[in-house]
Amino acid sequence: MNPETVAFIDSGVGGLPYLAHARSALSGRRFVYLADREHFPYGERDRESIIQSTISVTDRLIAREHPRLIVVACNTMSVVALPALRARFALPFVGVVPAVKPAASLSRRRRVGVLATRQTVEGDYLRGLIEHYAIGCSVVSLSSAALVDFVERDLYKAGPEAREERVRQEVGRFLTEDIDALVLGCTHFLHLEAEFRRLLDAKGILLVDSRDGVTRQAARLLAPAAPGHAADDVGSLYVTGPRPLEESYGWFARGFGLRLADAL
Repeated sequence: MNPETVAFIDSGVGGLPYLAHARSALSGRRFVYLADREHFPYGERDRESIIQSTISVTDRLIAREHPRLIVVACNTMSVVALPALRARFALPFVGVVPAVKPAASLSRRRRVGVLATRQTVEGDYLRGLIEHYAIGCSVVSLSSAALVDFVERDLYKAGPEAREERVRQEVGRFLTEDIDALVLGCTHFLHLEAEFRRLLDAKGILLVDSRDGVTRQAARLLAPAAPGHAADDVGSLYVTGPRPLEESYGWFARGFGLRLADAL
């Protein structure tokens, strides 16, 4: 019996830390990932094009891999396209949304920051999360397309100083707001988790993301894996768009224990 395949989709490489977290908790499954390089970046695009692109790449991934479950490991895709995906495809989806609820519960000063893409920051979904789960909190939401682009295109060749300086610029935008919890509302930003934590810990600010919640939800929707069953296949990283691929995708595939697959 072959292990269940769990698929992750994102506008680029952002959702890979979510795959790594799920893989450590959900043994006996095979994990595959799709980076939609062809339509990157999603966060600055209009809603209809996001929905159409997400449906298109999801359809192609399902035809190739037949996954048991798909994690939409992109906040922008999730808040915009998740209802359309669930209406079109007959398999379970798990979305990734900004972790406003846990951040609000952890904030002592009741001041929370959210760093995300423009589409997420300006959208109704984040506004609804704040209204429902951050009652009594002051929430400052800022976008950064530049940081998304840095992770996607430059992270693989950036040294420690460049990484820290890039994160320092983003953290600095929140320091005047007196926040004590910062939500990383774009999965790309978790590739710089260590840099964020060093800078935020020095200021007494908590860093919050939704990996735990996403993994728990995936576990609830999956059948228990057979005892002792392990996936022999390391899994695949698919990348859309024209060839040749940039060398960064091989770097990310190796770093997350995946095989760089053929074109999708």
